[in-house]
Amino acid sequence: MNLRATTAQAGVGRQFSPGRLLNSSYRTTATFYKRKPLGGVGLAFVLLFFAMAVLAPFITVPGPFTQNYDHVLEGPTWSFLFGTDNLGRDMWSRIVYGSKVSLEVGFSAVLLGQGVGLILGVVSGHYGGMVDAVIQRATEVVMAFPSLLFALALMAGLGVGMEKVIFAIAIGIWPRTTRVIRGVVLSLKETAYIEAARAIGASNTRIMVRHLLPNVFSPWLVLASAGLGGAILAEATLSFLGLGVPAPHPSWGQMLSGAAGRYVIVAPWLVVFPGLAIGLLVLGFNLFGDAIRDVIDPRLRGR
Repeated sequence: MNLRATTAQAGVGRQFSPGRLLNSSYRTTATFYKRKPLGGVGLAFVLLFFAMAVLAPFITVPGPFTQNYDHVLEGPTWSFLFGTDNLGRDMWSRIVYGSKVSLEVGFSAVLLGQGVGLILGVVSGHYGGMVDAVIQRATEVVMAFPSLLFALALMAGLGVGMEKVIFAIAIGIWPRTTRVIRGVVLSLKETAYIEAARAIGASNTRIMVRHLLPNVFSPWLVLASAGLGGAILAEATLSFLGLGVPAPHPSWGQMLSGAAGRYVIVAPWLVVFPGLAIGLLVLGFNLFGDAIRDVIDPRLRGR
């Protein structure tokens, strides 16, 4: 009876407490900002654009596609915070909805490319031999071409479309991830607990899933956070060249080309605001990715 009471009391003490969770999250965030102020600034930029993307339907009136020919090429005013383009469309609305496109393409491409790289890196490093040789020769073939040039070639062959942009960017991401994860796996193979797992008869699949994958997650997370800025910049570049996200999607890169190039002298806001949005979001991911790397990598702690 006493044992049950003690167990019950211990269970009550471990009950979920929203206040305790909020306090813990606050302390963690405050510590992160104190240790890595630049990373905190980057996180603030990223969260700002996330908020814009989520709240887009509520903070954009009129919408990004509404044309108003009475306000063509009108400069920033209280009615049009970022001015209007050559079709009278509100640039603020287009910038806000452009954040949805950039974040969707960036995260999808990174998850796809990093996911493939993670699997191939673990398989290559664990099995070695012919499997490792085949995978590494494939990565060398892809890495022989600049990633942007490779994406341009793919888009020229596949045609425009958001899914095709994601695929083209992801193709350039997986080789580097595969190389890094393979190196980590090769070092982990020599550790005692992997040898012990083999000694007790653990299968290759069990070793990779239960022992290797959890231990390569940290470097994989660092690669993912650092690669988001590059993926977003690649999408903007492809859209600027006319091979990215097609109209009517309001892509930032697409805004910088076409009408913006023709009216840059009389309407500089057509270039300034999309360029500023790209720069801030990419800078935010780069600063936050560097901070995550410093926090996770034990060799860089305390610097």
